[in-house]
Amino acid sequence: MAAARRPLLTATAAGTLLAALWFVPSAKATDESAGAPGAQSPQVTAVDTATGPRLADTGAGGDTTPYLIGGTAFLGIGAAFVTYSVRRADALSA
Repeated sequence: MAAARRPLLTATAAGTLLAALWFVPSAKATDESAGAPGAQSPQVTAVDTATGPRLADTGAGGDTTPYLIGGTAFLGIGAAFVTYSVRRADALSA
């Protein structure tokens, strides 16, 4: 009977987590000291006289190798956990 409740508990935990994350404020760069609420503040762009306007660094051209290695490692660990769980469940049911 306890095994039948496990998917329900997992779904409840996932739903609770998603509901909690719904209320996390988004990271918007707004000027808190600007006049009226909802009024847009003027945009400021730094200008370098040699190359023109400088935009925010979006990470383009950066070294992404550590992120690829880390992501692949976490994906492999997750797949290993799933495989282990499936084999363990099969061993218990046999």
